[in-house]
Amino acid sequence: MTRTFNAFEAFEIAEQIERNGSSFYRKAAELFDDPHISAMFLEMAGWETGHEAVFAAMRKQLSEETREQRTFKPEEPPLDPKAMAGLAVFGIRPEPADELTGAESREEVLKMAIEKEKDSIVYFTGLKEFVPARAGRDKIDDIIKEEMRHIRILSQSLQQCE
Repeated sequence: MTRTFNAFEAFEIAEQIERNGSSFYRKAAELFDDPHISAMFLEMAGWETGHEAVFAAMRKQLSEETREQRTFKPEEPPLDPKAMAGLAVFGIRPEPADELTGAESREEVLKMAIEKEKDSIVYFTGLKEFVPARAGRDKIDDIIKEEMRHIRILSQSLQQCE
């Protein structure tokens, strides 16, 4: 079975991953009474929402020609970005915020978030291998750079906790 992903589909998945991340961080913000901690997680949720918009804009920049470069058998359904994102990062559950029980410390939530961001980098690095250069493989690198930025921000917050 041949299935070629293109940058258009990868960006749809990236958008869903960012929605999942925003949901995760909003839930994390609700877990803490400390307004500084809650504000930090709400800021992360906002960044995720902003990144979703960036990825959506990048996807829209792709030409219709690129969008139509999908190669899959007619009997194969198109990718479901929500399902792919759920398998990739921010948990396998349909609602990644459900992983947070309320018993986690700030440090534990930050460590969870860092691991999820690392998983997203692994996912997009692997996904990039399925995207032909003519279909916008270089756009996947932009996604990876954004996820690396998330890790730096979260790591700095974690260092401040210690």
